[in-house]
Amino acid sequence: MAQHSEAELTRVLQPIMAAVERQSGVAGRFVDKNIYCIYLATLWANLVLDPAAVGLAEDDLEGAHDVINLAAARILGEDKAINAAFRFINGRDGERAMDEAKLTRTHRDLLAFFCSMILDPDGHRRWLADQRERVKRPGYRNQSDSQGR
Repeated sequence: MAQHSEAELTRVLQPIMAAVERQSGVAGRFVDKNIYCIYLATLWANLVLDPAAVGLAEDDLEGAHDVINLAAARILGEDKAINAAFRFINGRDGERAMDEAKLTRTHRDLLAFFCSMILDPDGHRRWLADQRERVKRPGYRNQSDSQGR
């Protein structure tokens, strides 16, 4: 699939970014930046996992990253807003915000996985390699196997 232009990406992503801002709103036009970071990180994780869900292709992710960063920088005041959201999620304040938002374990695990991937790509690659090696070992049983599934 051909890459979308910046204008096309903006057209696709603008309503989603507006919804993220609206859902993070408190008292009129004020935005709770903690909640915004959670939504932004969740949006990015879901977009990377399934860009086709919003009509994009994997080739569009780099451009989508730029469009989202530009929109989110207006709220977070940072050029690399997606990275800033994951740095927040990865810290104590992010943990507290996720507690207050009552995120499920699966949601937290998804965000932690992406924190690892974005904030420490080399460490993430090593971890993935270790996981692959562990699965290859004789006698490996995954969690679902041990639960009789």
